[in-house]
Amino acid sequence: MTTPAGPRPEWLKVRFPTGPGYGHVQDLMRSKDLHTVCEEARCPNIGECWNRGTATFMILGDICTRSCGFCAVTTGRPSGLDRGEPGRVAVAVERMGLRHAVITSVNRDELADGGAAIFAETIRQIRRLSPGTTAELLIPDFKGDRGALSTVMAAGPDILGHNVETIPRLYRQVRPQAIYERSLGVLAAAKELGPGSLTKSGLMLGLGETADEVIAVFDDLARHNVDVVTIGQYLRPTPQHLPIERYWTPQEFAALARAAHDRGFRHVESGPLVRSSYHAEEQAGHAGANVQAPAAG
Repeated sequence: MTTPAGPRPEWLKVRFPTGPGYGHVQDLMRSKDLHTVCEEARCPNIGECWNRGTATFMILGDICTRSCGFCAVTTGRPSGLDRGEPGRVAVAVERMGLRHAVITSVNRDELADGGAAIFAETIRQIRRLSPGTTAELLIPDFKGDRGALSTVMAAGPDILGHNVETIPRLYRQVRPQAIYERSLGVLAAAKELGPGSLTKSGLMLGLGETADEVIAVFDDLARHNVDVVTIGQYLRPTPQHLPIERYWTPQEFAALARAAHDRGFRHVESGPLVRSSYHAEEQAGHAGANVQAPAAG
């Protein structure tokens, strides 16, 4: 077995989250009883993003029915469904003045549609209050249910994201309740059902994969017509999660970005601190989504 990586290198060190923008976003989320993946997944970029006035909403509660080896979100048995959540997310988007809203969720495998109807209603509520705001969804696989995916795509997300997360060889350890080919199928079906939407997927590195294996995933994503790819470093959220096998250097991330660009993706975001929603508004604009410019004055 590979010896786990040592201390975090300088290029992965971030400031402690604080500041007026951070406090404003935190207060708004608390007042609306909303969750963010920024907090629940212990994202290292939370200070930067919240101080910029952006956040990634996590709907369908904060308890996940799956137990991925990399994720800090609580695993358990969720109860109930909050029908008022989409409206509260929309109010928060409006108050934050977001031009591009990113919404993800926990897995809700106990629901017949995996929570697809709540995703769709969240888009509808955002567009009701903020008609100029583009919407990006980062969805679970819905266990491959095409009907659930159809519900989401009928709402017309500007970007539909679903992360493959890692290479096929590591799925049993990293995503034990997921199937690599099923995730590819979700991305392909999203493009079929919503040809006007961009599709997006992401990988995290540092779990024992090789560069050749990562590039093979790029090839698979390109064959499934994915538009945007993100590549970042896995950071172990607690000692109970999978160990970091190694830290990939900024230079290696740059080389992978070049390899991904060679496969024809519309946009590639690659770097140690990159996450699916990191600088998502800029990613969307580069990929061709119709993100509006800020109002003058």
